[in-house]
Amino acid sequence: MQITLDNPAGAPQPLSPYYSQVARVEQADGSALLFVSGQIAEGATLAEQSRGVFETLAALLEAHGASLSDVINIRTYLTDITELEQYGAVRREFLTGTPPTSMTFEVSRLFRPEARIEIEIVAAVPGAG
Repeated sequence: MQITLDNPAGAPQPLSPYYSQVARVEQADGSALLFVSGQIAEGATLAEQSRGVFETLAALLEAHGASLSDVINIRTYLTDITELEQYGAVRREFLTGTPPTSMTFEVSRLFRPEARIEIEIVAAVPGAG
């Protein structure tokens, strides 16, 4: 097993130099698991922030040969759970097909005061053979 920590050059860069955005865990059969750090995005509404987060997640996955269809687990942190429907509508735009395992939490705040949502994911990338 080989583990690579990465901030892909072609994707939006982290807001701090103190963490990696992607941990890639290579398996013996050529497949990999991608653990993607929690992401936030700018926007005036939860829907705008949600779209920005999913666009960033897609770019981080793409840099590792994956896509949102490879997501097997998603954890979402909302500062206002009453806006869950707004988030859910955006999520369905980006995660089509069989939904991944999921947890959604309401939190009192995130590390940036303007952030209303943070999402972290795990993706499974099949091997080439």
